[in-house]
Amino acid sequence: MFHLALHFIVPAIVALQFFRQRWQMALLVMMATMLVDLDHLFADPIYDAGRCSIGFHPLHQPWFITLYLVMCFVPKTRLIGLGLIIHMVLDSIDCQVTNGIWIN
Repeated sequence: MFHLALHFIVPAIVALQFFRQRWQMALLVMMATMLVDLDHLFADPIYDAGRCSIGFHPLHQPWFITLYLVMCFVPKTRLIGLGLIIHMVLDSIDCQVTNGIWIN
């Protein structure tokens, strides 16, 4: 449950700290990137508390994560990339805490 809360708390902190002039839009965009978890619907079972998302789900693959990182450096996609990278970092930390691995 704490992991899920971090998916909302961390983007809020980033939006308030780094995008003060437009923190509401920044937060909205970063929250929208949480839809990346729709790829969990393709897994069987859909939810497995012991499963590491990184490297398992289609949009959580290393080459996608590299794309998300590149998006952080392009002004028009910066907020999307940042939201996705925050998501992947939090998922990776969850993998480490839950299973002792960083990637599946």
